[in-house]
Amino acid sequence: MFAEVIIDQDARALDKIFEYIIPDNLNVGEGDRVLLPFSNRIVQAFVVKVKDNCEYDKSKLKKIVSKVDEQRVVKPEMLELMKFMAKKNHLTLASILRLFIPAEMREGKVKELFHTFVVLENEDVSLSKSAKKQAELLEYLKDVKRDSLTNLLKNFGASAVNGLLEKGAVRKEKQEIKRTPFVMSQSDKSVKLNYSQQNAIEKIKEDKTYLLHGVTGSGKTEVYMNLIERVLERGKNAIMLVPEISLTPQIMSNFKARFGENVALLHSGLSAGEKFDEWKRLFSGEARIAIGARSAIFAPLENLGIIIIDEEHEQSYISESNPRYDTHDVAQFRAKYNHAPLVLGSATPSVESYEKAKTGEYELLELPVRANGKELPQIQIVDMMNEIRMGNTGIFSNQLLAELYNVVNNKKQAMIFINRRGYSSFMRCRDCGYIAKCDDCDVSLVYHREEKRLKCHYCGKQFKVLDRCPKCKSENIKYGAVGTEQVMNKLQELFPDVKVLRMDNDTTQTKNAHQKILTEFKNTTPAFLVGTQMIAKGHDFDKVVLVGIVDADQTLYHADYRSTERTFSLLTQVAGRAGRSEFEGKVVLQTYSPKHYVYKFASNYDYKGFFRKEENIRQTSQFPPFSRIIRVLFSDHDENYVRETLKVCYTEIEKLKEKYGKGIIYLDAMKSPIKRLQDKYRYQILMRLKNDIADQVEDEVYSIVKSAAGKASVFIEINPQNMS
Repeated sequence: MFAEVIIDQDARALDKIFEYIIPDNLNVGEGDRVLLPFSNRIVQAFVVKVKDNCEYDKSKLKKIVSKVDEQRVVKPEMLELMKFMAKKNHLTLASILRLFIPAEMREGKVKELFHTFVVLENEDVSLSKSAKKQAELLEYLKDVKRDSLTNLLKNFGASAVNGLLEKGAVRKEKQEIKRTPFVMSQSDKSVKLNYSQQNAIEKIKEDKTYLLHGVTGSGKTEVYMNLIERVLERGKNAIMLVPEISLTPQIMSNFKARFGENVALLHSGLSAGEKFDEWKRLFSGEARIAIGARSAIFAPLENLGIIIIDEEHEQSYISESNPRYDTHDVAQFRAKYNHAPLVLGSATPSVESYEKAKTGEYELLELPVRANGKELPQIQIVDMMNEIRMGNTGIFSNQLLAELYNVVNNKKQAMIFINRRGYSSFMRCRDCGYIAKCDDCDVSLVYHREEKRLKCHYCGKQFKVLDRCPKCKSENIKYGAVGTEQVMNKLQELFPDVKVLRMDNDTTQTKNAHQKILTEFKNTTPAFLVGTQMIAKGHDFDKVVLVGIVDADQTLYHADYRSTERTFSLLTQVAGRAGRSEFEGKVVLQTYSPKHYVYKFASNYDYKGFFRKEENIRQTSQFPPFSRIIRVLFSDHDENYVRETLKVCYTEIEKLKEKYGKGIIYLDAMKSPIKRLQDKYRYQILMRLKNDIADQVEDEVYSIVKSAAGKASVFIEINPQNMS
C-alpha cells in the first residue's frame, strides 16, 4: 500500500503531493498524521490518500516511520474542504490542514489530562493495631468509596495508601479529566415565539442560504436555538459562529442552559488544554454543537444539520493574515457538503449579502419588531459644533450628561461607546508640530495614561510618554482624539460613587476577562460600561436604559468604500443595546457632521433606506458588489527590493489590460496607506474588475505573483476589509 502525503511545512516549494510506502505492520488511513523521513530529517505529514499502486519507481520510495495519533484527525469532509480552499483562496495545502486541528496538538504541546483515583475494593481486610493511618484511610473510603490519589497522599500519607494497595483493600484507576471552559451559569428561559420568529423557523428547512434580517432585540438567538433543537432531534449536529470572543460568554451561557453538555466552545481565548479537550469532544461526537468565533467553522463535526453565522456583516469573519479566507465561503462549502441550511443573521446585513438576497441568491427572512414588543430606543443626534459654540468643549454634550444623571438617579445602567482605545490617539508638540510615531511602523503612538506609556497598536512596541518635545524641547504638548481610557476617567470624576467599567483590548488580555467585566456590570446598579465595538453587539442587559455614542464620526471618514456601511452598522448595533427589557431606552449620538445621510438612516433604524442609497453609490462608482477589488500587498525590510518586486509584477499585470480591456476598471501601483509596519516597507497594486471577468483575472494575477514574488512577503486580498 502507498500513501499520498502533504508535508506539514507551510512553504510554497513543498506545496505538492509526496508518495511513501505504508509498512505492512502499520494501519495508515486518509486523515492520519504520520512521521516520515524527508530531506535527512524525520518530519510530520498528513496522509490525504491511500492507494494500492504507485506510478513511481518503488525502489526509490521511502517508508512511513509511524503514526502520530491513535486515530485519524482529519475527516473526509475536511480533506474535500482542503481542496476547495486551495483552489478558491490559492493557499498551500499544509496551511489549510493546520486550520483543522489545534495548533498545540499539532506541535505536540498538549495531550489528554489524566488523574489517578483510589477506589475501595475490599473493606474486610485485617489490619494490625499499629497501622493506624491505614485504618483511618479505610474508614474514610468506606464513606466516600473513591477519592483522588493526590488528596489521599496529602491527608493520610504514602505508606498508608501503599499498605492498603498491597493488601488488596483498594485499587488505582486512571480517569481522563476534561478541561472545560468557564461558563456563566444561567437557567433556561421559557420563551414564547412571536409570528415572525415562528415563520422564520418554519421556512428554514432546505439546504440553501438564508439571510435572517432582524432588528436588534428581535430574538434572533431564540430562533437559532430553536433551529438547532430541531436539528439535534433529527440526529444531526450544528455550528454557531459569533464575530468576537466578547460575545461568546453570553451566547455560551444561553446555549449551555438549553443544551447542556452537547455544547463545546472553540476560540482563541481558551487555554491549550481547554481548546484540545473541546475539540476532542466535538471530534468524538460527545458534543454536537460547536460555538465560537471564526475558527469554529473548522469544528470536526460530521453530519451537520445547520450552520449559523450571527452578525454576518462583521469583518472579523475575514481572515486578514495567512492563511487568508472568508468564513462565508467555508460555511457555504460545508453546508452544501452536508445538504444543510446556512443561516446568516444580522440587524445590519452587509451590502453584499443583502444584494444577494434581493437578487434571489439568498432567501430573505425578516424579524421587523423586537421580541418583547417594545419600540426601538429613540436616537437623539447632538451637533457637537453647537456644543462648542455654547462653550462646552468637554467629552460629553449637555444632553448626554443630563441622561447620565437620570441613569444614576434611577439606579439603572448606561453603555458608553467610543471605538478608540487608550487615553488619546496621539501626542503632538504644539510649537513645532512633532508627532510621536513608532520606530517600526508609519503610525502615531497612542497615549495610555494608566500605564504611563505610548503604544503602537500595530506592532505592540511601547515608549516613554513625552514630557517635552524631543525635536524642539518645548513642553507644550497636545493630546489627540479621545479614547476609552479618557472617557472612563472623566466619568469617574463626574460620578465618583458610580461603578465605571471598561471593555477594550487593553482590559481583556487575561483569561475570562470578558466574562468578569460583563458579570460585574450585570450585577451592579447604577453602573456605566465604557467600550469599543466589543460592547456594540450581542449583549443583552435588562437595566441598560441609555447608550451614549461619544464620537460617531470616528469610522465615517476612513479612505475605504465600506466606511459609511461600517458606521451605519456600528451605530445601529450599539443603539440596540438600550431598552431591551421593560424599561424604555434612549440613545445620545454625538457628531460633528449631523447632516450626513448615514445619521438620518441610523436614527430611524432604516436599513432598507440606507441600503438603497449605498447600493446606488456603489453601482454608480462601480465598487463591490458590482465589481471586484484585488489588492496585491508587498512587504519587506528592504524598501528597494519591495519596489523592484512590485515593478516586475506590475509590468506583467499591466499586460492584462490589453487582454481584458474595459473589464479592468482600475489598475495602479502605489505605496500602502500605512507605508511601514513592523519595520517592513509596504507597497501595493490595486485593481478593480467587472464581475464577469473577475475570476479569470484573479487566477492570472495569482500566477504572476507566484512566479515573480521572490523573497518579499506578498499577500493577495479580494475585496479587502481594511484598505490601509
